[in-house]
Amino acid sequence: MSPKDMALCATLALAMPLGQMLFKWGAVLNARLEGPLVLRILQNGPLLGAFAWYGLTALLWFYILTRVPLSLAYAFSLTGTCLVPLAAWLVFKEQFTWSMVAGYSLMIAGLFLVVRPA
Repeated sequence: MSPKDMALCATLALAMPLGQMLFKWGAVLNARLEGPLVLRILQNGPLLGAFAWYGLTALLWFYILTRVPLSLAYAFSLTGTCLVPLAAWLVFKEQFTWSMVAGYSLMIAGLFLVVRPA
């Protein structure tokens, strides 16, 4: 995998947690909004931002898949998956345990095994 391809995959892996954070902010805001669901969605800036963000990241994902095998590119998504609980702990004060640290560390170690040169 070329350095450019690794950078593209890493960018996507970092972008995905931001989308998850936007969805969480949208969920928190939704609890404070009143009215019909459609009206609450239209008033929910973080939720609309999350939809737009996922549209942009889907385009980036498509571009990555024109350059990188799916089996390698998808391994990078683990990095983003590992960042979401950490961000949730930092921003939303959600639980983050030592067993989660151990599990996510194993996932990152697996990423290095998958993308290392043969």
